[in-house]
Amino acid sequence: MASFSLVDGANNHRGRGEERAGLIGGDLTGRVIGLAIKVHRRVGPRLLEHIYEDCLCQELSLAGIVFQRQVRLSLDYDGTQLPRAYRADIVVEKKIILEIKSIEQILPVHEAQILTYMHLSGCSVGLLLNFNTALLKNGLRRFVQSSSPRAPLPQRPQ
Repeated sequence: MASFSLVDGANNHRGRGEERAGLIGGDLTGRVIGLAIKVHRRVGPRLLEHIYEDCLCQELSLAGIVFQRQVRLSLDYDGTQLPRAYRADIVVEKKIILEIKSIEQILPVHEAQILTYMHLSGCSVGLLLNFNTALLKNGLRRFVQSSSPRAPLPQRPQ
């Protein structure tokens, strides 16, 4: 069974948590966080989540980073695939799950949500980004899967 750990985003936004866990992609995570900070500095807090998603996707595109939006994550229930079980906001290079929030505070249910997405997708890193903060680093939670992923990320239907 995979285990997950929370890596404090305020003190660890350059990907060192992934490096310590033996994962590649710490630099990619740092780039994504940098782009999210750029979006937050330009538009500020208190907007709707889809606005931040749109802006961040534009920044990811400009940076040449491969990503998918609104990725369906299926669940195997007793041998039957349930394709509409969950939907991740953004998946970066099939390695990092981004869950975007614009809420008063991050609650345990939001952390459980990203852990579930990581489990279903097989992504090693999850970023929970709450843009409704004065400084984005105060709304950032990074999760690192400390063992190999369980399943490959499903392909988005065309």
